[in-house]
Amino acid sequence: MLIDINCDLGEGMRNDKDIIPFITSANVACGYHAGDTDTMWQTIEHCIANRVAIGAHPSFLDRANFGRTELQLAPDEIYELVIQQLIIIDEVLSSFATRLQHVKPHGALYNLSAKNAGIAQIIAKAVKNYDRNLVLFGLSGSYSIREAKKLGLQTTSEVFADRTYQDDGSLTPRSAANALITDMDKMTTQVLQMTNEGTVTTVSGKVIPIAAQTICIHGDGKYAAEFTKAIHHILTTSE
Repeated sequence: MLIDINCDLGEGMRNDKDIIPFITSANVACGYHAGDTDTMWQTIEHCIANRVAIGAHPSFLDRANFGRTELQLAPDEIYELVIQQLIIIDEVLSSFATRLQHVKPHGALYNLSAKNAGIAQIIAKAVKNYDRNLVLFGLSGSYSIREAKKLGLQTTSEVFADRTYQDDGSLTPRSAANALITDMDKMTTQVLQMTNEGTVTTVSGKVIPIAAQTICIHGDGKYAAEFTKAIHHILTTSE
């Protein structure tokens, strides 16, 4: 496949084993919003068995809200937040014959990075200073990608199969009724449009350009396993 398929894993869901064979990259929770050393170990073990690249999925320290609530932190606190979680997952990885490939922030931290250049720069600096060979996954067309590129960090532009889009290219907030895509046909139509045409249709009906280098499915989604299998089939059979 020319396009990567990634999924947020190690978050305590029961379908991780069903998803892993159909993805190419995994974003593994580092314990701050979900997971622990055991779940990281198990997830990494399954990823290695299926030749899936392993990434860190750092977040705000907010298990109560699954890392989806914005927290007001100073720049140095956000920097340390990312660094500490990279250290945590690397300690687990040290027991395996593999290395960390990428970093994808989670939840509120991801969304803040997408819309705030300052936070995007802090996260990119943390990743680069920790290991300049790591790739940063970020929302396509956002500050996350732009600021990381300015620092010379490798990036991968991410699009979402199970989320709707606003006219500015941002994701529809989860608080909105139409934020999530739960219909198989709607999901596959969006994936094909993003990968074949380089565009996405927003909730208002506007068609906007989008760069799809990796497609994300949320592991905690109701139809995560079914969607992932369908996307894998689409990308391996379409011309």
